[in-house]
Amino acid sequence: MTSTMMSSVRIPVTGGTHTDAAGSRHTDSERASHIVGTALMPPETPVGFLTIHPATATPARFYTYFAEYAVERGLAVLTYDVRGVAASGPAREHSQLRMRDWMQQDANAVAAWANTEFPELPKLALGHSLGGHALLLGNATEDLRGFVTVGTARAALRDINPRGERLRVGLILRTLGPLISPLVGYAPGRRLGLGEDIPTAAMLEWGRWVCMSEYFFDDPSLGAAARMARLRTPVLAIGASDDNWASPAQIDALVDHVRLAEVKRRTFTPRELGVAQIGHHGLLRRSISESAWPEIVSWLLGRLPRH
Repeated sequence: MTSTMMSSVRIPVTGGTHTDAAGSRHTDSERASHIVGTALMPPETPVGFLTIHPATATPARFYTYFAEYAVERGLAVLTYDVRGVAASGPAREHSQLRMRDWMQQDANAVAAWANTEFPELPKLALGHSLGGHALLLGNATEDLRGFVTVGTARAALRDINPRGERLRVGLILRTLGPLISPLVGYAPGRRLGLGEDIPTAAMLEWGRWVCMSEYFFDDPSLGAAARMARLRTPVLAIGASDDNWASPAQIDALVDHVRLAEVKRRTFTPRELGVAQIGHHGLLRRSISESAWPEIVSWLLGRLPRH
C-alpha cells in the first residue's frame, strides 16, 4: 500500500454581507474565519490534485478512506470541513452561514487555495450531495478538468421515498430544525439524526428549499437553472439505486439542467456491489463500495492530459 503523507491546512475565507429571507442585512462574523482541511500526498510527484467537497453535516474525516485510495492512484487530495461543521468551528459561532455560502464562499476558497499551493497540478473534484450542488452551480470549477458528483440530486421533499423517510425528513427540516435552531443558536444535527451540527441559517435555508417543488431552482435569488446551463466542465454523475434522498430519477432531474457540458450518468446497485444496501453515503464508505472506487477514480484520471 502506498504511504500517504497527511497534513492539516487552514484556508482563509473572506466573508461579506448578505440579506436573509426576512430582508435583514448581516455582516458575517466569519469575515476572517478559516476552513480546516487535510492535504493527502503520495510519496511520488502527484499526477493531479483532487478536492473533495462534502455533503451537508458530513465531516471531512468521513472521506479519508476514499481519499487514501485516490492517493494510491497518484492523486494529491484535499478533504475539508465547511465553516460551522466539525473541525472548521462550532456551528453556534457561524450561525449566519447559509447553504449557499458553503457552496459559493467555502468551495471557491478551497479551489483558490489549491491553485495557489499547487499551480502546476491539473485540478479535479468530487462533490458529495451538497458538494456536488456547489460544483454544478459553477463554483470552484474554473480550472477543473472534470468532476464527479455522488448522490447529488434535485432534493425536494416531495421526491423522497419511502413515505416514512419523507415524513421523518419533513419533521426535522420543516418543524423541529426551524423551531430548535433559533433557540439554541445552531441546528443540533447530531440529536436530530442529520450528522454533524450545522449553523442556524443553513438549516433554515435547507428547510425552505426542500419545501419547493423544484428545490433551489424555485429560489430566484440563486439563479440555479441559468448557472447550470452555463457549465462546461465534464461531469460524471453517480448515485445508488436505493438512495432515498437521491434516486436515479432525482439525479436525472438535476443534471438535465446541464446544457453545454458532457454529462455521464452511472447508477450502482447493491447487487452489483455485493452488499445489502448502499444508501446516500454508501458509495464513499470503504466497507460498502470500495469495489466502485476504481471506476470513479479511473474516470477522474481519464480527464488528465497524460492519461
